[in-house]
Amino acid sequence: MIKNLTFILILCFLFSCKTEPSKAPLDKNAIIDSTITAFQKTLLEQQIDSVFKKYRFNGSIAVFKDSLQLYGKENGYSDFKKKTKIDSNTIFAIGSISKQFTAVLVLLQMEQGKLNVTDKASQYLKEFKNKDYENITIHQLLNHTSGLNLLGGKLMFKSGSDFFYSNDGFNALGKIVETVTGKSYDENVQELFKKAGMTHSSTGDVFKGNHFASAYLGNAGIQQEVPNMPKRLGGKEIGTPAGGILSTIQDLHHWNNALYSGKILKPETLTLFMAKSAERHHAVFGKMGYAYGIMLNIGNPAAYFHSGYVKGSPSLNIYYPETKTSVIILSNIADEEKGKGMIFKPHIEVKKITDNLESTLIQLKEKK
Repeated sequence: MIKNLTFILILCFLFSCKTEPSKAPLDKNAIIDSTITAFQKTLLEQQIDSVFKKYRFNGSIAVFKDSLQLYGKENGYSDFKKKTKIDSNTIFAIGSISKQFTAVLVLLQMEQGKLNVTDKASQYLKEFKNKDYENITIHQLLNHTSGLNLLGGKLMFKSGSDFFYSNDGFNALGKIVETVTGKSYDENVQELFKKAGMTHSSTGDVFKGNHFASAYLGNAGIQQEVPNMPKRLGGKEIGTPAGGILSTIQDLHHWNNALYSGKILKPETLTLFMAKSAERHHAVFGKMGYAYGIMLNIGNPAAYFHSGYVKGSPSLNIYYPETKTSVIILSNIADEEKGKGMIFKPHIEVKKITDNLESTLIQLKEKK
């Protein structure tokens, strides 16, 4: 890939040097940038299209560089019975990608002086006012180092000493937001959507609209619809703050741009949100850093991302800060009999493609 891009750059320089003296000189950097962008589009189309074909991927994948869409494709059905095709308006359950919205809601309350991440959760929730839970901090809930698994159960380890992924921990954060604001989680997150320019996002609790992608277990040939979607996302098994948000490709793109450009949080708060404060070994994506509701690449390229899974709906949202690039993968069917590793194969392959491309672009930038 690097050889191909380097060759293109050399051609660009040669081309720009051959301009006639009587004409205005061409902008070499503009030529280089446009050529690289064209190459990115071609490469992404070839490689991600092959992922769609290889796995008969039923869903939507898009890549954006800031406001420019480099790649976008939808395939399959949002409703298999009615044969309703997935399109750019399709709304998906995004699972644990929801956690970053909850984390940001907590940090917005901190900016208003209503709480601090160093506070103990027991200051806000009676469920934490016991010997085992009383020292758990908001920070530890945000980065899954509290030791909590299921609320009311025994801690997995001493708070702050290890990592254990807990949906109940994030649902507790949602309750803290409700306590300090006096408003429901749904009201708070709808305000956040509006701030980020997300016009088609909601939660499973309050969703009243069209274009929702029903969730299925199985494959393109044989599938079974997951019942009571999207209302079930607000139940005890998942919980809205941990995994109950519904969104679209475009809305998540707006979210990434607004969040990482500093339109949602103050600079120092955004730095705190993105700062690696724990490590986890993900069963599918391997070793990574963990911040507040987001995961981080260890090593290059720099990337903030999170996967999501609720029955039938595997998803992945990636943001590369150096090039302001978003990669969003949403789907509404999963063959659970094959295991999570196989369910997320398309997501893993796309992330490898975009990781490699990002690394190449950064190297070229350094050579310019």
